[in-house]
Amino acid sequence: MPGLTTDELTAFLDEPGHLLRLGTNGTDGVPRVVPIWFVHRDGAIWFTPRARSAWLADLRADRAVCATIDETAAPMRKLIARGTAELVHDLGEDDEWRPMYREIAYRYTSERFADAYVEDTIDEERALLRLDLGSAEVATWRMPSPDRGEDPLAVWGRQYYHR
Repeated sequence: MPGLTTDELTAFLDEPGHLLRLGTNGTDGVPRVVPIWFVHRDGAIWFTPRARSAWLADLRADRAVCATIDETAAPMRKLIARGTAELVHDLGEDDEWRPMYREIAYRYTSERFADAYVEDTIDEERALLRLDLGSAEVATWRMPSPDRGEDPLAVWGRQYYHR
């Protein structure tokens, strides 16, 4: 199964609409996975929990995360990144990074709705975190493309074969 080139990965992460599924180590000892909005910038995935999000409590206790972003239609591009989330702005610092929150909202809704949503929830504090892809363990893949001379049946990575 072919991986994504750097340019292909950037294009994929910059396309609007894909959800980030963020896995955290739950404070109750049970893993938690949440589908959330994100933006890709400066070689990192940026995301924002609300103050009362259970997964923010998880991240305060343990910054280890596993992030997946994928699509179900061809070419079925996928990213898995395991690493440490960095708290860039804590609760109460929203005014310092609100333009990025708008940018995140614009990826998933119309600008008109996003602006209304941000203004309507302006008093709800959020934190801003990032997962640096350069320091994370990253794996990518996509379905093989006969147009590129790739075997269309080569959908498994070599590590899954006995020989």
